[in-house]
Amino acid sequence: MEQKTNYRALSILISVFFFWGFVAASNSILIPLFKEKLNLSQFQAQLIDFAFYAAYFIGTLIYFVVQKVTEKDPLNKIGYKNGIILGLVISAIGALGFYPAAEMQSFPVMLLALFTVGLGFSLQQTAAQPFVIALGDPTTGAHRLNLAGGINNLGTTIGPVLISFAIFGAVSQSDAIVNSLDSIKYPYLILAFFFLLVAFLLKISTIPEITTTEKLEKGFGALKYPQLVLGMTAIFVYVGAEVSIASNLGEYLNQKMHLDASQISQYISLFWGSMMIGRWSGAISVFNPKQSTRLILQIVVPYLAFAVYLWINTIKGSPIENVLAYSGCILILILANIFTYNKPIKSLITYSILGALAMLIGIFGDGNLALFSVISGGLFCSIMWPCIFPMAIAGLGNYTSQGSAFLIMMILGGAIIPPIQGLFSDYVGIANSYFVVFFCFLYLGFFAIKTNSILKKQGLNFDQTNA
Repeated sequence: MEQKTNYRALSILISVFFFWGFVAASNSILIPLFKEKLNLSQFQAQLIDFAFYAAYFIGTLIYFVVQKVTEKDPLNKIGYKNGIILGLVISAIGALGFYPAAEMQSFPVMLLALFTVGLGFSLQQTAAQPFVIALGDPTTGAHRLNLAGGINNLGTTIGPVLISFAIFGAVSQSDAIVNSLDSIKYPYLILAFFFLLVAFLLKISTIPEITTTEKLEKGFGALKYPQLVLGMTAIFVYVGAEVSIASNLGEYLNQKMHLDASQISQYISLFWGSMMIGRWSGAISVFNPKQSTRLILQIVVPYLAFAVYLWINTIKGSPIENVLAYSGCILILILANIFTYNKPIKSLITYSILGALAMLIGIFGDGNLALFSVISGGLFCSIMWPCIFPMAIAGLGNYTSQGSAFLIMMILGGAIIPPIQGLFSDYVGIANSYFVVFFCFLYLGFFAIKTNSILKKQGLNFDQTNA
């Protein structure tokens, strides 16, 4: 008998996915703001990402160590719902920390607050994704995760716009930087309220508590699989590249386009909107449409997502005529989608090449062509996670869960690579610093080719199986 989806529970739960995207993308607004206000180097400003993404690593590491020491899954003891509630409370405490950080104008206190938000997110992520799958028929779990992912991308698109408006509002550009740092406490106070509200709604809801009976494997046997080891590096590099493009984009806009922190939100939002455009496009195959319908959707859906971005920025009052030419980059994405036809290895190789070329144009080019090329990195990053992850855990058998845990830990790349690019920027300029991202894309192409060879030797023809 088919298990019905608990849509009421799902509607509450996917709001958590929105928060993850909202906060992560909003960091791209905080970085240039703190750099200008506190006279930080680009490397120091990138510590914002380091604090946030290192929290994911530390949180997952703590969870993994407890799991191994006790030989029990801690979430299995308290339940997925209580795990999410606890994570929301931790994130709320971190969001409240922005108030003293703004009052004191203290960069270290702000980093600690952001680290605490990220620590709560790491627990929420560990619990929420299997919880979403468990809220209905397991065979349709991918559909629910895709819906949740779409909400996450909506958060990444809206976040920079709302945070920028909340901080700068209608203040003149000359006063924006002077007055804006104190203003960060208000949106994060509101965010803390929503964290606690969702935690309360989950607590009083009739959502059944869910646990797992999956057997835990002893030792670190997953590391004997070369596809996992290469995949761990690929996740590290992928997350690092994605975050680094966005986090250094504010400085790129400042140096090459002469825009200050109060003027960049529509471009930061366009990068994260590009992630939404790409992922909405990639979601088409989940519903297994007919070939003719798929072709139509591959053209319509990306521009529909672009229209959502334009609508959001129109409401804020941003001049959208500045970004209409970006539709040409979206056309390249559509052609690449048709060419790769949802084959993970072919897709990863194609988008790695396109991403590397886009970075080169951003480095050596000028004007909107260079700017849109850098931003288009979001389009080409967007489909990489669902390509890398299944390739890395293919053939792991009983070590699949352990391998997944190792891969999640590699979100650490978002903490390490942006500061590395920031350090390069301080010495060679912001444009040349995007060589860091260029080499990240090259590695991802190498990963796809090498892993394809490894899997074939293990009797797995990945693209043929997953076409």
